[in-house]
Amino acid sequence: MSAVPSAGVGIDLVDVTRFRALLGRRPGLAARLFSTEERAALARRRDPVPGLAARFAAKEAALKALGVGLGAARWTEIEVLRLASGAPTLRLSGRAATLARDRGVAGLAVSLTHTDDLAGAVVVVAR
Repeated sequence: MSAVPSAGVGIDLVDVTRFRALLGRRPGLAARLFSTEERAALARRRDPVPGLAARFAAKEAALKALGVGLGAARWTEIEVLRLASGAPTLRLSGRAATLARDRGVAGLAVSLTHTDDLAGAVVVVAR
């Protein structure tokens, strides 16, 4: 059996109401959690918070899939963006990219979902 698994999976759920309240109490938090590109993409929505919550869930799920703890990389180093097709994708930079490279990550897949109340994400890491 290999010491390093050939894949990693991470999942996370976020309570949208609690996330909305947190963003309201800490006005600078969105800039700490999300890149300019992420915030701009969601700013066009009538209510960006469920989408932000799903992206936050994806960031936590990505760290879990990499097998590292929260705080191992800056939140803005894990970006959840959209391909031309509309499918979500992850872009890693800085420490997050280094962690992935050091762990032999060949690719990442992400799936997002949300309702008005709950947001979730699953990230799969291929090695």
